[in-house]
Amino acid sequence: MTTPHTPPERSFRTVGAVMALCWLAVFFDGMDVNIYGAVMPHLLDDSSLGFTASTAGTVGSWTTFGMLIGALTAGTLTDWLGRRPVVVWSVSLFSVGSALCALAPSVTAFGAGRFLAGLGLGGLMPIALAVVTEFAPPRRAALSIGLMMTSYHAGGMVATGLGLALAPDSGWRAVFWAGVLPALIAVPLVLKWLPESPGVLLAKGRTSDAEAVAARYGLPSPTAAEAPEAGVRGRFAAVVSLFAPGSRIATPLLWVASFAGLLLVYGVSTWLPQLMRASGYSLSSSVIFLMIINAGGIVGMLLAGRAADRFGAVRVSAIWFILTACGAFLLRAHLPLGVAYTVVFITGIWLFSAQAMVYSATSTVYAPAQRATGLGWVTGIGRTGAVVGPWLGGAVVEGGNAGLGFTTFAAAAVLGAAAICLVPLARRTRRGATAPQTSALAGATD
Repeated sequence: MTTPHTPPERSFRTVGAVMALCWLAVFFDGMDVNIYGAVMPHLLDDSSLGFTASTAGTVGSWTTFGMLIGALTAGTLTDWLGRRPVVVWSVSLFSVGSALCALAPSVTAFGAGRFLAGLGLGGLMPIALAVVTEFAPPRRAALSIGLMMTSYHAGGMVATGLGLALAPDSGWRAVFWAGVLPALIAVPLVLKWLPESPGVLLAKGRTSDAEAVAARYGLPSPTAAEAPEAGVRGRFAAVVSLFAPGSRIATPLLWVASFAGLLLVYGVSTWLPQLMRASGYSLSSSVIFLMIINAGGIVGMLLAGRAADRFGAVRVSAIWFILTACGAFLLRAHLPLGVAYTVVFITGIWLFSAQAMVYSATSTVYAPAQRATGLGWVTGIGRTGAVVGPWLGGAVVEGGNAGLGFTTFAAAAVLGAAAICLVPLARRTRRGATAPQTSALAGATD
């Protein structure tokens, strides 16, 4: 039996390489997701593929349906393959999917490429969240998630920049060729430098390797309770454990909050330029709105992470959802361009980090052995919202009613706020039967 070591103090400095690799992988995730929205006006203007607003919304839903499947399987696959291999396969899949889109001769082929990309995009996020949560410095989990999620919006801004720089002269296909870069840049770095989870290593019987990783990064020595159970039975047990007495009501509430949040994230990322264009703004201004809302998202992640570590992820997520509803409702009006830019930026502060704090709350509801599976199912079930968002946006744009689109997004934000607010109540109703997992849990969900 190994003797547990006394880990050195864990700080952002000691785990900086892990955080940086997750940041890079999610940066490319955000770039790939937002490429579609960034080139949407050019796709609709290109008669060679026969895109309409309706078919574009359907293709967007194929992407997010792939994300749903990827997210639901990634959390359980990681117990079999390990977290690092799943990250590598995820990045590789969405890079190949982007190449298929660049070569697509038809809407069907283009949709197949987006579906393949969605498998990788959906698989990456829950694993990156689980890695960051595990390696985060003590009492800095929410800030760590917020920092990582800034990369998603940085990637979105780069995608918008690529759309503005390449699509007008070189065509939208050139933008999708840029989506092949993740396989060439991120995959080699992840293979060389990203450590495997000590809990996963312990579950595979690699005790000495698990201890070595824990010692290197200042993690506590892994225990059997933190290791996911191996085999098919273990993966089934991990899913069943999400409905244990301490979380059986909180789990579906987290799913609803994630559904609402991802409906907002992917609905807005796909359709904001076209909604603003339908509201009377120019083509170039409409694409710039996507860059601006992602810039707001970066600021929001930094603010939300610090606030959640102090006041609790549930409180912050609920407030952010309500503020998102207010911003979306304001955009119903045709505002002067400068005012519209400001409202979109401020709405971006709240919109994206409301969803990120759902993930932060999720990481405190579940024990370490459940965390990857719990995050996988929260993001996976939430992807149904990501499927509905682009489809719903397409239906609204097809009808020519941009105001209805913004009202729909505002209603989704109210639903997210209501669901996440009920998580602490659901947890308290079970406290008589189960003891709190950690003191951090109380702070994050009360």
